[in-house]
Amino acid sequence: MAQMQSNRDDRIELRTTRDEKRLLTAAAAHERLDVTSFIMRAVLPAARDVVERAERLSLSKRDSLRVLDLLENPTPPTPALLAAARRRVARGRKHA
Repeated sequence: MAQMQSNRDDRIELRTTRDEKRLLTAAAAHERLDVTSFIMRAVLPAARDVVERAERLSLSKRDSLRVLDLLENPTPPTPALLAAARRRVARGRKHA
């Protein structure tokens, strides 16, 4: 059986029934893959999709317009923010 060209050093334990294992082994053989490569080929795209969906930020049209408006017309800094910026600059001068 053909093996994928990658260095797989980490292990994942997978518990399965005898029938599931037989099915995976047969399917992998039909694809000329070892069982690990067969499973990884099927599972990795699904895992990527899950992570991408979980990490993607989706905004409504209203929220998107609000963000764009704030980028084009930022609100002026508050006195507290200005004071914090001044302290940060002063602290940076002490360490320089």
